[in-house]
Amino acid sequence: MFHLVAPSLLSANFLRLEDEIEMVNRSEADWLHLDIMDGLFVPNISFGFPILKRVKQASRKPLDVHLMIVDPDRYIDRFREEGASIITVHYEACTHLHRTIQAIRQTGAKAGVSLNPHTPVLLLQEIISEVDLVLLMSVNPGFGGQKFIEQTYRKSRELKTMMLESGSSAMIEVDGGVTLNNARSLVDAGVDVLVAGNTIFGSPDPTETIHLLKHC
Repeated sequence: MFHLVAPSLLSANFLRLEDEIEMVNRSEADWLHLDIMDGLFVPNISFGFPILKRVKQASRKPLDVHLMIVDPDRYIDRFREEGASIITVHYEACTHLHRTIQAIRQTGAKAGVSLNPHTPVLLLQEIISEVDLVLLMSVNPGFGGQKFIEQTYRKSRELKTMMLESGSSAMIEVDGGVTLNNARSLVDAGVDVLVAGNTIFGSPDPTETIHLLKHC
């Protein structure tokens, strides 16, 4: 089964950021995943527009930008301008999700919506035909290196069923605790995009780890 791999830049060595991005460029990775955190929606702060601009200059992979921020509508145009190919917002952070999704698509970017671990997929029933991607958080968002939440398999299967019934062509992405041990099970559960941070950037051979995730 064909699936994508998106290394999460949050786990990279920022003292060697250009080298880390070049490794991703040379690898079989499909996207480069960037977690944007504001310290409000999640209890952590990551990086903003200056870093994103430099990453875009160095990366030959599409930038998969995951906004873990409050009121993301304020910044959609700017993230697109700075190079985001996919912009994903959180269901829990959007008062008018349909309008936010429309705003993303109007920029020319692909539009994604993310669900925290406690949020049921059923809540996407009215929007599923409008999105290009659904990101299931398989850890509580905010920090890397957390333990994978096992209910993610069930959520992915439920989401895939909903998509098939509605005729949606959206992709399912999973972020958090993805390893070589659970990657195959996630793909079997319907996941189309595997986001991996520590598994890749903490590996003694990140390029080979990406290869193994791609061909699991």
